[in-house]
Amino acid sequence: MNWRSPANRMAAEARGRRGEALACAWLQEQGYEILAQRVKTPRGEVDIVARHTGVTVFVEVKWRARAADLDFAIDQRRLTRVAKAAELLAPAYVKAGDDIRVDILLLAPDAPVRHIANAWMPM
Repeated sequence: MNWRSPANRMAAEARGRRGEALACAWLQEQGYEILAQRVKTPRGEVDIVARHTGVTVFVEVKWRARAADLDFAIDQRRLTRVAKAAELLAPAYVKAGDDIRVDILLLAPDAPVRHIANAWMPM
């Protein structure tokens, strides 16, 4: 059961969208091409699909109000969900010869962006 009120859910959604917009801007500054945002599949959602130097990257973005909370923002279950969604999306976004990876971007106010490249490995 979800105990969050509709107002809290809407506020969380707005924060998430802001975090994703900041993540897209940061990725573009690093030379990434943004291919898609908030792509939903039956297996889960990918926040950002991007490409950089022959690599198609499926990015999970986590935004927290405090930098200290970023260490607990992602877990194996969430990463697996992103990886499964990436599997379904790969035919639509991956160019022939591209490598594929799942990255995480962790963002908080007044903290540098934490980019964890190739964050997911099958167990």
